[in-house]
Amino acid sequence: MLIPTLLLLFASLATPQPQALNIPDTPAGHTLKAWLDAFNSGDRATEEKYLKTYDPERSLDDEMRFRGMTGGFILTQILKSDPERIEFMVKERNSDTIAIGKMEVKPGEPAKVASFGLRAVPSGTKDADLSFKIDAATRAKVIDGAVAALNDIYVFPETAKKMEEAVRAHQRKGDYDAISDGDDFAKRLTDDFQAISHDKHLRVMFSPAALPDFDNQKPDPKRDAEERKEMERVNCGFKKAEILEGNIGYLKFDFFADPGVCGPTVVAAMNFLANVDAVIFDLRENGGGDPKMVAFVSSYLFAERTHLNDLWTRKGDVTEQYWTDPYVPGKRLDGKPAFVLTSKNTFSGGEEFTNNLKVLKRATIVGETSGGGAHPVRGHRITEHFGIGVPFARAINPVNHTNWEGTGVEPDVKVAAADALSTAEKLAGEKAHPAKSSSAPNPPTAQN
Repeated sequence: MLIPTLLLLFASLATPQPQALNIPDTPAGHTLKAWLDAFNSGDRATEEKYLKTYDPERSLDDEMRFRGMTGGFILTQILKSDPERIEFMVKERNSDTIAIGKMEVKPGEPAKVASFGLRAVPSGTKDADLSFKIDAATRAKVIDGAVAALNDIYVFPETAKKMEEAVRAHQRKGDYDAISDGDDFAKRLTDDFQAISHDKHLRVMFSPAALPDFDNQKPDPKRDAEERKEMERVNCGFKKAEILEGNIGYLKFDFFADPGVCGPTVVAAMNFLANVDAVIFDLRENGGGDPKMVAFVSSYLFAERTHLNDLWTRKGDVTEQYWTDPYVPGKRLDGKPAFVLTSKNTFSGGEEFTNNLKVLKRATIVGETSGGGAHPVRGHRITEHFGIGVPFARAINPVNHTNWEGTGVEPDVKVAAADALSTAEKLAGEKAHPAKSSSAPNPPTAQN
């Protein structure tokens, strides 16, 4: 399961002095201006209004965190403009980093975002690479490489063959011939592969800078130090550890990092919550991560060593088991009521944590059905600029022998993600202090 990566390779390039630019008077231009105005304001309410109006699928918390990292953006150049698509260049306010952005919108008033991405431009990138242009030979090589990787290690070999057949059919019909943009081609292949597999972990990648050789990466102390520094800078994904009213513990973290690097952060957070009467884990923005960290955090909730999950790898027919640790630094919260908050953005390792605790009846799940990704993924470089993330294994729960791939984890108490915390607080208070709540009316237990 992939740890959500932050942009580690931001680098400065010489850029023209920022100046006021006229944003095209098009649907895409109007939406871009609305995003820049809201994002640069730094105001949460303004950003929330923008997202509700133009881009409701994007996370407000993620946007505000990104705003804090960058300080906002200065628009420096419009690279290409069509009525429903715009490409542009921006510079971070907090650094010399520049990025290329692409926004597509859907017809309508206002024009809502269909797709939007920003890519930091790494050092050493040539001007020609900024255009992201590719030719027919590159398209053919990428297809061949992607298909070979899928047939070699994709978790379901029969599905790999079906994906190959579908993409080859598109190739024969010339459906890819007009695509000359690297990002666009990677997205189109991803969509075509996912149309057959419905596997949200499977993704074709494009980078204007040279990709690492994922299959043959050698230890690199400098890279490891940079990654450790980045993890420390974002506090290993841990956003909040609080004691709520009624001595209810609250812990929000947005990915499961490598415990070898981030174990001390977990220990500090769990020891801060050691004496609470109940605990709430907020995974509404958790995109996954390392299954070893899933097991480590879970270890604080069980008195006995407990079998949590298995990962079966197709190549080699190998099964790896994950259990809670027999020892944890500090006190355990075994026996204390536990709650997990979920949303449609809860994914991969976040879903494993949720599913493990639900199946073992160790926690009450509150919120929305999660995203539905149970296949860990491995990167494979196809060319210097293209790669593919291939799901190579699948989770198998040791109790019910299933997983959440394609279905997500259903909450025990279904509420909108925005209402999950308040609902869980009330339920936690009732479980932790039943005598105080015995005379109060029962809260609704489900909401569609």
